[in-house]
Amino acid sequence: MEIAAHGRTWSDDYAWIRADNWREVLADPSALPAEIRALLEAENAYTEAMLAPTLDLQGELKREMRARLKEDDREPPAPDGLWSYYSRFREGGQHRLHCRTARDGGDETILLDGDARAAGKNFFQLGGVRHSPDHRRLAWSADDKGSEMHVIRISDLSAGADLAEAIENTTGDCVWTRDSGAFLYVLLDENHRPWRVMLHRLGRPVGEDALVYEESDPAWFLSITGTRLGRRAFISIHGHDATETRVVELDDPAATPRLVAPRRAGLRYHPMDHGEAFYIRTNSDCARDFQIVVAPAEAPEPANWRAYLPAEDGRLIEAASLFQDHLVLLTRGERAPRLIVVELATGARHEVAFDAPTYTLHLDRSYEFATPVMRFSYSTMATSQETYDYDMSSRQRWLVKKQMEPPGFDAANYEVLSLLAPAPDGERVPVSVLRKRGPAGPYPLLIYGYGAYGYAMDASFSPNRFSLVDRGFAYAIAHVRGGTDKGFRWYEEGKLTKKPNTFSDFIAATRYLVTEGVADSRKIIAHGGSAGGMLMGAIANQAPELYAGIIADVPFVDVLNTMRDESLPLTPPEWLEWGDPIRDIAAFEAMRAYSPYDNVRAQAYPAILALAGLADPRVTYWEPAKWVAKLRATMTVGGPILLHTSMGAGHGGAPGRFDRLDEVARIYAFAIVTANGDWRP
Repeated sequence: MEIAAHGRTWSDDYAWIRADNWREVLADPSALPAEIRALLEAENAYTEAMLAPTLDLQGELKREMRARLKEDDREPPAPDGLWSYYSRFREGGQHRLHCRTARDGGDETILLDGDARAAGKNFFQLGGVRHSPDHRRLAWSADDKGSEMHVIRISDLSAGADLAEAIENTTGDCVWTRDSGAFLYVLLDENHRPWRVMLHRLGRPVGEDALVYEESDPAWFLSITGTRLGRRAFISIHGHDATETRVVELDDPAATPRLVAPRRAGLRYHPMDHGEAFYIRTNSDCARDFQIVVAPAEAPEPANWRAYLPAEDGRLIEAASLFQDHLVLLTRGERAPRLIVVELATGARHEVAFDAPTYTLHLDRSYEFATPVMRFSYSTMATSQETYDYDMSSRQRWLVKKQMEPPGFDAANYEVLSLLAPAPDGERVPVSVLRKRGPAGPYPLLIYGYGAYGYAMDASFSPNRFSLVDRGFAYAIAHVRGGTDKGFRWYEEGKLTKKPNTFSDFIAATRYLVTEGVADSRKIIAHGGSAGGMLMGAIANQAPELYAGIIADVPFVDVLNTMRDESLPLTPPEWLEWGDPIRDIAAFEAMRAYSPYDNVRAQAYPAILALAGLADPRVTYWEPAKWVAKLRATMTVGGPILLHTSMGAGHGGAPGRFDRLDEVARIYAFAIVTANGDWRP
């Protein structure tokens, strides 16, 4: 299908749909030129018409998924001084309420009402929420466009009202000074890149905010975090192969930040503040999967780094959390993650054990430093999330929250498989599968993949998936190269010129599930988003016969053109992930060989649903639009090729928890009708 708009069709001109004023569109989606808006809206209408026979199914799916949500869900309170802080939802509410009670219990105070703040807005998403050290004020941020440009505001908690100042064009995160009279934040530049750390003093005009640090190299990101001890903040300057940290003393935040270690290609480090010493998670000295070193806080340069916990190849120290007497490590190896507690005084360590063959662990928020109690969350694909407090001294744990399970749900009715699929080069790709117990299969399959930036794909619980599994589907996650699912090597083997390993891993995992009798070869649906959307575009070109359908969510598919456009927000920082095709001919040739848009060819393609966001600063809306147009113009048979652009959202889709279910219901309905063969000629 070709959709005409103002005398043009996408099949004879792909380039014109990129708005020249795209920066203005990010700040105000209504600035989109009328002819582009008309074409995108026509595409939405076509997709809705094609999916109209599934409207009853979509409604049924949404009702099922909503029934699995606890409408008045709340976090377990996290103590901080005299108070305990938490967030919750009200029944029927879309957005979180941020609240507190006295530490020993008492009446609740709603500090920030997300539903009230969202009223009347087409898009609203809360960002960072931070109470001041004196507990009198709340700094919070929100994005009301979907473009990830946050406005920071301050609430006076005793008066129940906002202060006058509002700081625009920020990343949304901030760190309070120790006297609670000011805070640090990160400002975005005109190309939507974080570039300045600023200091705002309460009651002063925003125009008088002081510059604390400026990053002149557009290839580096900026972020700022506070420490649990509360004495310092760390400015993190990071690229895709290295990091640099500068220290801000929160008693003197206007002073020049102190450098820990200068940036150097390949060097990554992440300091944690213990007062007189920094504990540093780093890959220095060839510690590919990271080690822990210690340095004096006043002289933290690498010459003073002293070994504390050595690296173990194949055991990635993925995250670490520091307390007064203990260090907590979240590690990842061949299969499941591990949680290790180290007693700082003696170096003695123990593991917090779990029984399942594959599961997910997360370190949760803890405000206090001088405590033996840490908090973590655990789940499997069939076991809903459980949140525990754990006493690191007594080694006792107790459940503080269990995610809601719907009436009649029984985890024993489901089976989780942890498989290893052989890749063409001999590697073994982990695959996690959720299916209902009963007939052996094969089943219709939805297989999900990502494989980029070193993000591991957790085999965690998602209540939405049971709307597929209870209809006879198996749901699989392919832990392909490009993530750190098997350690840091797994990431390095799926980036730059080795990026094709990500695609061949996913295809190999799919074929293995067919061979093992898990997947019905005629009913396989692939799903991925963002960089995982690139994966979807690549497998569509390389193995279209293997998939009945493909769902590409905000897909990064016009790789070569995007990586050659230095004006786009993420292009310079991304060169260390994908390569620089402007200056490196080998990177250009490698990228041209796999870039989904550039490799569309005259062949049969499966049914494809591409999803985009108009205000998306990460994957611009025109990428999936161009890809869809080229597919339609080039393919010989197959499809349909559908595109739906959210005209009021960005990279993350709808922010409201119920509105998001509309998007999931559309995706699952497409998967179900595609597996049933409804699109086949």
